[in-house]
Amino acid sequence: MVILLDVAPVAGGVGIFAAVSFFLIFLAVAFVAFKALKKTVKMAFRMVIVGIILAVAVAGSIALWAFSGKTNPDRPRSTRSK
Repeated sequence: MVILLDVAPVAGGVGIFAAVSFFLIFLAVAFVAFKALKKTVKMAFRMVIVGIILAVAVAGSIALWAFSGKTNPDRPRSTRSK
C-alpha cells in the first residue's frame, strides 16, 4: 500500500546542515542588528530585538532538525511463529 501523503525521508546530514546553516544565518542577522542599532536604541531594547531573533533561530533550527527525517528507518518487529 502506498501512502501518498507521507513525507519522503531526507538524509540526516542534510537536515543537520540545514539546521546549522539556518541558525548561523540568523546569528549573523542578530549580530548585524545589534551593531546597526548601537547608537539609536538603548541597550535593553537592543537585547530584546537580538533575543527575539535568536529565539527564532533556535526554534527554526530545532524544527528543521526534527523534521529532517531519520537515516535508519525503524524495522518492524518480527513475529514469532509457533
